[in-house]
Amino acid sequence: MNKVVLMGRLTRDPEVRYSQGERSMAIARYTVAVDRRFKRDGENSADFIQCVAFDKTAEFAEKYYHQGTKVAIVGRIQTGSYTNKEGQKVYTTEVVVEEQEFAESKASASEGGYQQTSRPAPSQAAGDGFMNIPDGIDEELPFN
Repeated sequence: MNKVVLMGRLTRDPEVRYSQGERSMAIARYTVAVDRRFKRDGENSADFIQCVAFDKTAEFAEKYYHQGTKVAIVGRIQTGSYTNKEGQKVYTTEVVVEEQEFAESKASASEGGYQQTSRPAPSQAAGDGFMNIPDGIDEELPFN
């Protein structure tokens, strides 16, 4: 199985080109900076993952993504190689994007901060560890 899930921020605006031929198709390339879970020597550390999206997915990236946008991506790893102008063989690895979406709200992104979710305060939790649901809200819950 070849499946990749990433969450990170775009390092620059997507670079979009359109293929030639009978049916022109958008091809977007962008790099996602993904924070590493464990930091070496207390410093921030990230991996910079090359991504490529095609057709409607690429058009979406062109229209809505820009440098700093936090995204969640699902795709597959693709490797390849080519010979550069100096005659050297160059190996490539990139993620072919199958699904992509925003990973933070627009308001949170414009503030430049991270949106954190928090647990309810202990005073809001019942003795069994579950949060009490106020009266009158139960008809809105999907699991009645």
